[in-house]
Amino acid sequence: MKALIIDDERIARQELRRLLAAHPEIEIVGEARTGVEALEQIGRLAPEVLFLDVRMPGMSGFDLLEHLDDVPQVIFTTAYDQYALKAFEVSALDYLVKPVAPARLAAAVAKLRPPAAQLRMEQVFVRDGERCWLVRVADIFLLESEGNYTRLHFANERPLIPRSLAALHERLDPAIFFRAGRRHIINLKWVERVEPGVGDNLQVILRGGTTVEMSRRQSVRFREALSL
Repeated sequence: MKALIIDDERIARQELRRLLAAHPEIEIVGEARTGVEALEQIGRLAPEVLFLDVRMPGMSGFDLLEHLDDVPQVIFTTAYDQYALKAFEVSALDYLVKPVAPARLAAAVAKLRPPAAQLRMEQVFVRDGERCWLVRVADIFLLESEGNYTRLHFANERPLIPRSLAALHERLDPAIFFRAGRRHIINLKWVERVEPGVGDNLQVILRGGTTVEMSRRQSVRFREALSL
């Protein structure tokens, strides 16, 4: 599994590299001192896991995640344990306080998921005011266009992200996500039932009761896709 170490302290990077030598399943493909360096390396090296410091000059670890369209798995490493709660609010795999203990690192590495078989967006970082989430795309049951923004529906949350529905649609797995119309994309795995709507349109009812009215054209495509 390809890993990128992101930390502004050289000694901290060296120590983490030394500790990770005990885990041959982790291939360290690069190191970055700043968020700007990390962005360039993430785009070039496509790491599957980030060992990410929280406090760095210029761009924090949370700021970095907000710049990524597709967020790899994340293990935070920092000397400031007061950030732990915020890190877990964004669903990081783990949170390691420096100096990192070998046993804690081993426990964090054990939580890593195998790399995905296909290049699709797997999780997205979402910030809404002071709240942050690292959301698995499979947990999003509805995406709703609001101008140049998209509202994500997952669990009981409805945050807006500064990306258009069209841009997100290009990155989603078409076997799972269906464009229901100009304003909505639905997660097919969350569909509870389908009912007739106005004219030849269909209404899709998602688990939890959310109802989405499909356009006529997409209703035809939906019937063809699901052999209705």
